[in-house]
Amino acid sequence: MLLNLRPLSLAFLLALLVLAGCGSRQRVPETPPVVLSPAAWQQVDREIVMASRGAAGSAGDYARRSMQAWREEVQKHTEANFIPWFTGYWTQQWLTLKVAWYKMSQDRDHAGSDNRLALYLQEAYRERVLEPVAEQINPDLIRERATELYVQLLGREVAGIQQRYRPAPDQFALHLNRIPAIALGPPAARDASLQQVLAAQPFVKLPAWLALDENIRKGAAANASASDTGLSSVASKASTRLEATLAPRGALSAVAAAVGKAAGMAISLASAGIGAMMHESDRPEMVEQLRVILNVALNEEWQNLMENHATGVMAGVWSLSGQIEGNLAAPADMAPRGNALP
Repeated sequence: MLLNLRPLSLAFLLALLVLAGCGSRQRVPETPPVVLSPAAWQQVDREIVMASRGAAGSAGDYARRSMQAWREEVQKHTEANFIPWFTGYWTQQWLTLKVAWYKMSQDRDHAGSDNRLALYLQEAYRERVLEPVAEQINPDLIRERATELYVQLLGREVAGIQQRYRPAPDQFALHLNRIPAIALGPPAARDASLQQVLAAQPFVKLPAWLALDENIRKGAAANASASDTGLSSVASKASTRLEATLAPRGALSAVAAAVGKAAGMAISLASAGIGAMMHESDRPEMVEQLRVILNVALNEEWQNLMENHATGVMAGVWSLSGQIEGNLAAPADMAPRGNALP
C-alpha cells in the first residue's frame, strides 16, 4: 500500500518554518541599558519636575470640580434644612428660652450667652447641613483622591521618562530613592522617597502618607472654619434680638398668672398668636440677612479649602510636589508654591 507523503511533507515544512522563526527571535539581541552622564541625569530631573507640575495641575482640576459640587450641595442643604429651621417661629421661641437660660447660668459657667448660642448653632449646622453633604461629597476624601491621582499620573510620566532614557533599572530606582517625597521623620517610617511613593500599592496605606494625612487633619481641626465664624456672627445678632424679647414676655407671663388659669391661658394663646403673626411679617428680612451671612461664610470656607496649602483639599498634593520639585529644581526654575508641611 502506497502512503500519501504530501500532507506529511507540508507538516514537516511548517514545523521547520516555526523552528526557524523561534530561532530568529531568540537571536535578536536585547538593547543594553544606557549609562547616563551627569548632564543626562539632570535632564531626567527636569523632566520629573515638569511631570510633577502637570500631575499637580490635573489633580487640582479634579479637586476644584469636586469642591464646586460640594459648595452647591452645602448651599442646597442650607436653603432647605437650616434657614427654614432657624427662622421658624418655634425655633426662635426655643432659642429665646436657651438665651434666657444662658444668661441665668452665665456667672456660673463663665461663658457668654453669645458664645454658647454660637456653639449650639454650629452643632445644628453640622447636623443639618455639613454631615448630610459629607455622606455624598467629603472634602477629606477629595484630598485623599486628589493625592492618589497626582501619584498615579506622576508614576505614568516617570515610567515614560525611564523608557526614553533607558538607564539600568537598578540605577533608575536608586536615583528615585534619593529624591524625598514625604519628610516628616523621625521615625524613618514618616519619610518616603519618590520611589517608595510610586511603588506603594495602595498609596493610601503607605505609613508616611498616613502620617502626613494625620498632620493635615489635625491642622484643619485646629483652625475654626469660616462657617463657624459666620454662625458666631449670626448668634451674636440673634442673642441681642432674643434678649430684647425676654422682658415683654416676662410681663405677659405675670399678667397671665394674675388673672387666673382660664384667662391666663387665653392671654398666653393670644400673645403666641400675635407673636407668630409678627414673626412671619419679620421673617423675610431675617431669612435674607441669614442667607447673606451664610453665603459669605461658605465662600470663605470654599476658598480656604481650595487654597490653604497646609489644610486644604490640595494639601497632600502640594506637600509631595513641593518636596519633589524643591529637591530637583534650581530656585530659578521653581514656580511659586506654598510651604510643605513640617
